[in-house]
Amino acid sequence: MRVLLVEDEPDLGAAIKRILSQQKYVVDWVMDGTVAWNYLEYNKTQYTLAIFDWLIPGISGLDLLRKLRANNNSLPVLMLTARDRMEDKVAGLDAGADDYLVKPFGMAEFLARLRALQRRSPQIQPEQLNVGSLTLDYATRTVYRLDPNGNKVEITLTNKEFQLLEYFMKHPNQILTSDQIRNQLWEMSADTISNVVAAQVRLLRRQLAQVGSAHLIETIHGTGYCFDTTNEPK
Repeated sequence: MRVLLVEDEPDLGAAIKRILSQQKYVVDWVMDGTVAWNYLEYNKTQYTLAIFDWLIPGISGLDLLRKLRANNNSLPVLMLTARDRMEDKVAGLDAGADDYLVKPFGMAEFLARLRALQRRSPQIQPEQLNVGSLTLDYATRTVYRLDPNGNKVEITLTNKEFQLLEYFMKHPNQILTSDQIRNQLWEMSADTISNVVAAQVRLLRRQLAQVGSAHLIETIHGTGYCFDTTNEPK
């Protein structure tokens, strides 16, 4: 899952990014509404949800939200603000916010709001993603494979391995180029090396090999990779 975080308070932004990264989200954090709009228009990435602070430089969070909805973009948005008056909450919701959280707030409540937003937003994935014998569980942030006896064998993955497998599982039997994978799984501001995708694929294959599923990821030479479910081990 990829999140756009628009927050100009350095300490709060860093704390939110840290906790989301721990939950295996890919997070693009910007501190300016104009920059955020440029990110949203960058068609090589697909955000799952966005978090807008109300008072930010450039385009305000409220105007950013209005601009988003005027372009018929239904991206789920959680609005963060110090404004706690009823009329402000109404203004935020009327502008198209899916939820509204008043500062200061606890991270436990913040994560609960995101989980609730995911459950009620049809464009966000369900609690589990199932492809062949592999299951990716969003509630527990774990991945497991069913063995021939129907027993769950958990696969231990790093955050980036989890994100890469999720991307493959969302696009089964499709050829994904290295550029597509890089653009979706690494932050816009990340300074990645040229072979970062190949290196990450090797690491993921190594983990999947422990449960006999390494051959699910096929290399398409000169193009990229394919998560080929016809290679599902029996």
